[in-house]
Amino acid sequence: MGDSQVCGDGGKSREEQGPSGERRGRAAAAVFDALGAEYERAFAGSAAHRRSLERLLADLSPGSRVLDVGSGTGRPTAQTLAEAGHRVLGVDVSPVMTSLAARQVPEAEFRCADIRDLPLPEGGFDAICVYFALLQMERDEQSGLMERLVRSLRPGGLLAVATVPVDAEGVEAVFMGQPVRVSSFGAEEFSALVARAGVSVEWEHSALFTPDHPAGAPEPHLFLHGRRG
Repeated sequence: MGDSQVCGDGGKSREEQGPSGERRGRAAAAVFDALGAEYERAFAGSAAHRRSLERLLADLSPGSRVLDVGSGTGRPTAQTLAEAGHRVLGVDVSPVMTSLAARQVPEAEFRCADIRDLPLPEGGFDAICVYFALLQMERDEQSGLMERLVRSLRPGGLLAVATVPVDAEGVEAVFMGQPVRVSSFGAEEFSALVARAGVSVEWEHSALFTPDHPAGAPEPHLFLHGRRG
């Protein structure tokens, strides 16, 4: 798709986004702007993430159109998919991460925007990846976004999603030395959320992973793969 990076607000004014959504978007951007390439190094050793990508590649048709939500530095997700010949659009709220991704994965397209506000074409993607991109959103936002993402999949399109499956709502925490506000669901609740959005879950994998970082602590990871009905 060529080396492309576009920063913007996803097509809505700050007034339309609302003050609370704007604050949360800025907070998430600030965290990952500060982490930059550190995040990539810390999570590069995730065998579960690699396994998820391998499964996705095995299920994709050649030249598929893939949306990578929370694309970060572009590695490993966008890079793995683009090098396999797929057309990748990565979206991330962090300008620093988006800039890194555009340099590291010139075969993909990247946009600096809040996915909650980005217009998405109905049935426009063959697959969507959402690796740990929901955790700084409120629970109702996660549910609403998941439904909107599934609508942007073609019928039979693939969803690969990962989260930290803990029962938490609006919890203040520290992630790799950065203050964050986290919301999530337990494993069963999260699987049910994906199913309600219209995805038939075909594969589930749980793992415990410790980021390679001085402030890294063991965290549970849940990976789900499924298809839009």
